[in-house]
Amino acid sequence: MSAEFEALRARFPKTRPGLPPAYQALYEKEYKRNRGSHNRMPDLKQRLENWMHARVAHTPAPNGPLLELGAGTLNHVDWERVDCVYDIVEPFTALYQDQPARAHLSGVYQDIDEIPLESRYAKILSVAVLEHVEDLPRLVARSALLLREDGVAAHGIPSEGGLLWYLAWRFGTGLSFRLRTGLSYATLMHHEHVNDASEILSVLRIFFGEVSVRRFPLPFLHASFYTCVTVRQPDRQKAQRYLAGNP
Repeated sequence: MSAEFEALRARFPKTRPGLPPAYQALYEKEYKRNRGSHNRMPDLKQRLENWMHARVAHTPAPNGPLLELGAGTLNHVDWERVDCVYDIVEPFTALYQDQPARAHLSGVYQDIDEIPLESRYAKILSVAVLEHVEDLPRLVARSALLLREDGVAAHGIPSEGGLLWYLAWRFGTGLSFRLRTGLSYATLMHHEHVNDASEILSVLRIFFGEVSVRRFPLPFLHASFYTCVTVRQPDRQKAQRYLAGNP
């Protein structure tokens, strides 16, 4: 375990590349656009992303409170049942403050560390979030402490590092971005996506005893746009040791 933790601490937290001024000027607008702010006519990318929302929402879970990590514009809330406690972690207030779905929320946190450790969730979820997290092991370890023993966590992520995903953003979203702004989308991608799919899977496997993977449209990294990772059996002892800085 010591070597495993040392390897994590050597790689994380990562340092996010900065954005040039031209990108900073349009960042919030593009971020909302990319997170699908309840567009009435979603583009092809958002339609494809619906696979992640559907897989995460349809993951069987026991009844009880839900926690969404990186809830963004709250575009996933309507996919879940809303007759339960629905908490979110989202530091970017501008993304959700005016969204109608906010009425369904119970607790809103800026950081997962704000959630009391005695809290327990039946389901923890995220959609297109883990690839953005600079200190991914800390977030995953903390989520392991907050998940009930019989709970489930479901995470939808892009198949970052795969060929089909690269072609999709390079000639899809990237081309559209270039036509709208005259700027390269690669700069924004390198700023936003600091973790690839394989890294995310490796971190989840450290803190959870059961990990299952589904991909779309084909069950291979290089032939998929998106991946859904479902985890169970949180290893709380390991999570506590990692967060405490113990070997």
